[in-house]
Amino acid sequence: MTATQRILVTGATGKVGQTVIRRLLADPAYERFTVRALCHNRTLPAEDRLEVVRGSIADRAVVDLAMQDVTHVLHLATSKETPDTIIDVAIKGLFWLLEAARTSPAFEQFILIGGDAAVGHFVYAHPGPVTEAQPHTPYPGCYALSKVLEEVMLEQYYTQYDLNGCCLRAPWIMEKDDFKYQLSFGDDVFGGPRWGDLVGPERAAEYVRTGTIPVMLDPDGQPVQRNFVHVEDLVSAILIALDHPAARQQTFNVCMDEPVNYRAVADYLARTRGVPSVDIVTPYHSNWLDNTKAKFLLGWRPVYDLPRLIDAAWDYRRAPDDPRIIWYPG
Repeated sequence: MTATQRILVTGATGKVGQTVIRRLLADPAYERFTVRALCHNRTLPAEDRLEVVRGSIADRAVVDLAMQDVTHVLHLATSKETPDTIIDVAIKGLFWLLEAARTSPAFEQFILIGGDAAVGHFVYAHPGPVTEAQPHTPYPGCYALSKVLEEVMLEQYYTQYDLNGCCLRAPWIMEKDDFKYQLSFGDDVFGGPRWGDLVGPERAAEYVRTGTIPVMLDPDGQPVQRNFVHVEDLVSAILIALDHPAARQQTFNVCMDEPVNYRAVADYLARTRGVPSVDIVTPYHSNWLDNTKAKFLLGWRPVYDLPRLIDAAWDYRRAPDDPRIIWYPG
């Protein structure tokens, strides 16, 4: 381990990138780190111990420049259901990063933030808890495919070059009032399902007027359990994984201790805030992402349970200079 370390953060302007940079720069335990942010469409303000490189991750020259003297890589950059860019960002970009890492004398560790899209999210029914041993089972679409290809590429660099890396596999990442808007019947819904499309415009408008939230049911009419993680819990796992010997060449599920039960959400909001709800049958299935491995090997613990996740979202008040902007649908 070098005395001074430089961590390259891709996707640095997203919710995870901004949070990890804020916490790493503020925590004296990480004062040995300088952060280099690779920014493309957006950028970050200048700050002590924060460097910014502008350009596309798909451009090898940009990546080589960004990787100079880098000891650690935190790879967050991704592309959702955008076929025109996903290969350039998720595959070519990761390949350039890994090639630069394996040939750099300064390099020490690569951390990939994966996603539960690689194991099917709530699209497929699983007979038991989904552990890190679950075979890749992406649902239809290019985003889920990209999450599988990222994990597989990193794993092959372990085999081919004994690269020191790890994958933190996260489900849907929540911050601020994200969870509240995940339950909106309006056009402001965050991610999917798009509840308004399931009930039609007239019912959706009435549910928006009354503040009604959906209870997602599976095809058998049972409440769906779906995995989430709060951004602060994910960032805690990232910081713990930095230079952790037990993280070497491992994949970890990083999520809440229990999936969110939509019936439990409705019951809690009805009891604490008088929020009405309505049952919505969907084609989706419950699943349970198991975070035992991260807790056992890394000593990580999530602090957000269901009440805290709900209360944080409903209590959040946006400042005038903090507009709700959804760069990606989920």
